[in-house]
Parts: sequence; C-alpha cells; structure tokens
Amino acid sequence: MYMEIIGYTLACSLAVVLAGVLALRALRDRSHTASTAVLVLIPTLAALAGITATGGSITGEFRRTSIVLLLVAAVTVPAAVLLGRVQDRKIARERQIREQERAVEQSRRELVAWVCHDLRAPLAGVRAMTEALSDGVVADPADIARYAEQIGRENRRLSRMVDDLFEMSEISAGALRLDLEPLDLCELIDEIYAAPRATADRAGVGFSACLPAAPLPVAADDQALGRVLANLVSNAIAHTPPGGEVVITAEQADGRVWTLVDDSGPGTAATDFPRVFAYRGNAAHSPVADTGIPTGSGMGLAIAAGLMQAHRGAITVANREVGCRFEIRLPADSG
Repeated sequence: MYMEIIGYTLACSLAVVLAGVLALRALRDRSHTASTAVLVLIPTLAALAGITATGGSITGEFRRTSIVLLLVAAVTVPAAVLLGRVQDRKIARERQIREQERAVEQSRRELVAWVCHDLRAPLAGVRAMTEALSDGVVADPADIARYAEQIGRENRRLSRMVDDLFEMSEISAGALRLDLEPLDLCELIDEIYAAPRATADRAGVGFSACLPAAPLPVAADDQALGRVLANLVSNAIAHTPPGGEVVITAEQADGRVWTLVDDSGPGTAATDFPRVFAYRGNAAHSPVADTGIPTGSGMGLAIAAGLMQAHRGAITVANREVGCRFEIRLPADSG
C-alpha cells in the first residue's frame, strides 16, 4: 500500500516538476517575475498533485489540506511576483550602468585615439619647419620670419588642444566645479561679442546680436558660460559660407532664459545629430574650415555640452529651413 502511495505521489509530483522546468525554460529570456512565480508554484502544485493522486475519495482531511495549499499559493505567488519585479528593476539598473560604463570607456578610447590623430599633423609640421631652420635649408629672412610665425601659430593651436583635452577630462570624470553667481546674460554676450565679430568679418560672414533691453538674470559661472557662447558662435561662423549670417538671440520665458545661435550654413545631416556634441576628431574633418577660419581642437561642442550640464541647463541643436540652430536654456535667477 505504501509503495503504491509513494509511486503515485512521485509520478504526479515529477510530472508537475517537469512541466515547471519546461515553463522556466520557455521563460528564461523574459522577466524574472514570471520565473519567480513559477518557482513558487512548483512545490505547491506538486504537493497538491501528489495528495490528489493518493487521496482517494474527497475526505475532510483532503479538503483541509487542499485549502491550506491553495491559501499558501495565494499568499506566496503575489509575494513572488513582487520580488520578481524588484529583481527585474535591479537587473535593469545594473544593465543600464554597465552599458553606460561601456559607452564612457569606448568614448574615452575614441577621444584618446582622435586626439592623438589630430596632434600628429601640427607636431609633424612644427618638426619639419624646425629641422629646416636648424639645418639652414631656409636662409631668406622673410622665409625665416614666416616659418617662425607658423611655428608659433601651431604651438598656440597645440596649447589650445591640450587645454581642451584637460577640460574634457574634468567633465568626463565629473570633477568640474563651477562658481555659480548672479549675472546678466545680456552683459556677458556683449563682452564676448567683439572677438567673434572680428573673425566673422575676416570670413565675410555677418554677425549680429538681438538682445532685449531688460536684463536677463541667470546663476552661472561667467567664464564657463562665456566659453559655451563663444564655442557656439565660433562653430556657427566656421560653418557659414561667405555672405551668410550668424545671429545670437536671447530672451526669457516661463522662468527660463533662452539663447539661440542661428547660422545660414548647410545645416547638420540627420545621421550626425547623435554625435553633434561628441568630439569630432576623425579624418574627414580638417583643422581649418573652408573659409580659412581655424575650427579649433574639435572639442568645442562637447565642452559646451558638458559645461551646460554642469550649469544644470540644456543644449540642443536643430536644422532650420536654411542653416542650423543651437539653443541653450538656463533657469532664470529670481534673486
């Protein structure tokens, strides 16, 4: 008799366990919620199946045991679902963190590779001109002066690249600290207006500012925010053909201060939008634009995005009907 009970119990329980294993196999690529619920149900259903197989007639004891098992399932299954959802969220967060770390590491590797690539050209030019001067290949005073001027220009460009790289490393490491103070955005734009204006004149590009009469108060680091505006304007001038125009506009609305930098250049290709604010170093870019205006290290927009994030602001880019628009937003300083 006991062997018969053991046989029926094992057969029915194993059938339930096998069905559970198949269910878990089918759910292995899905959420942990369903898998956890199945794991909780397997022993309860296996016990119920074994009792049913050996219970014979529906006795009071059988009913009581079945009710207990069903109540246990009613309590444990919701708990398992809740725990499964918690585990799913934890796994999702860990996966997101791992993906972000991989993306950051890949970005750093690309940055180092691109910077090394962009450093080679000016270094090679400086080395060649230095060797020409030291070997006496260049003897004419006018040529010597021209070589010296070019060496100085390349040296300044290398210095800017190193400074930009250091700033990018601070931004990437989250070590950038800004001193946010109340300032008038209109005054800051007036301060940085002169240098881009001279550059635009040399490139044959019109440059103007449209500012309100009233102050635009923001809490910002004047040097960092000035760097953002200067980078955006320089980028717009470098990509605007002669005869085009660059306009910087500032206004306040809905508790935020908006600054727009519009150009009349060719715009940005849709495929390039995801990488607009990443370092642009690749072989397709030249350190000098078609207008002859130096484009800098190529880290200007990436630095601008990092500085805006440090300001708890935002920066976006979009194409207009003609040209491109960069927009930065900062919370208005209520004082």
